[in-house]
Amino acid sequence: MDTHGRIVDYLRISVTDRCNERCTYCMPEGYKGWEQKADHLTADEIIRVVRAATGLGFRKFRLTGGEPLVRRDLLEIVHAIHALPGVDVIGLSTNATRLAPLAASLKSAGLRTVNVSIDSLDAALYRRITGGDVATVLAGIEAALAAGFERIKLNCVLMRGVNETSLWPLVQYAAERDLPLRLIELMPLTKADVFGSATFLSVEDAMRSLGEYDELIPQPDARIGWGPAKYYRMPKTGALVGFIGAMTTEHFCETCNKMRLTADGKVRPCLGDGHELDLRETLRLNQSDEAVREVLREALRIKPLEHQFRTNYAPCRPMTAIGG
Repeated sequence: MDTHGRIVDYLRISVTDRCNERCTYCMPEGYKGWEQKADHLTADEIIRVVRAATGLGFRKFRLTGGEPLVRRDLLEIVHAIHALPGVDVIGLSTNATRLAPLAASLKSAGLRTVNVSIDSLDAALYRRITGGDVATVLAGIEAALAAGFERIKLNCVLMRGVNETSLWPLVQYAAERDLPLRLIELMPLTKADVFGSATFLSVEDAMRSLGEYDELIPQPDARIGWGPAKYYRMPKTGALVGFIGAMTTEHFCETCNKMRLTADGKVRPCLGDGHELDLRETLRLNQSDEAVREVLREALRIKPLEHQFRTNYAPCRPMTAIGG
């Protein structure tokens, strides 16, 4: 529990800051700030963190990046985490471009949930946003469905003047596969020309746009995972659509249950606050799990009540270097 009375039992672990795509809201154009491989936590160090975290009551773990599937030992990491006592759920956040050949093996290793980032079904627009090929993403989603994961969610970042016309096709695609779709407000984690009034699309505006196609019926009791999305059912298609409005939703942080671990071993208590604690040094100088727990306890102690996104927040590093 943090100092504000919130139960924090969810740790998002970035296994790499590298990615095979170039989403503008995650990785600024021309970004060269990669961590050296030696600075990334090793598989053994990641396992140590998870083992120590379970001793503090963390039960849910999500592997992120960058793109986690570019890390060659990811299967071994999943398998080792799954074997630890106290781990309830292991999830993965991915662009799914490399998921198709790995989905079944990841499921066998103990992965239970998958979140897939997909900002448009239109091949040309998808390439414009990410630099990638949407066909590989769709193949990854189909492979995940075939593998039988407990839960698969689709995530789309809202961008005015970019992908508004993609929202309804994404709703239809998700509904046809009985997958929840989450629409996420752009956050100030990149350059000003990417995040600004010209590109920001609020969840309210997205709801208004989708409302032209179908009714949005609130589902206040819907809990799909551990995130802050507010869900609505669209009866014509049966779609379940979640809205994550970090910028416009009052009291957005009051039920926050997560912290982040960056690929280079920094504990970040809040995505929207620049404070980080160095855990890598502790891991490499002290073999005690209790020493790791002390850093995690301090991170819980300084976890802020609210993010700073609405107070002229200036990111110290982009999303790809923090972890999704």
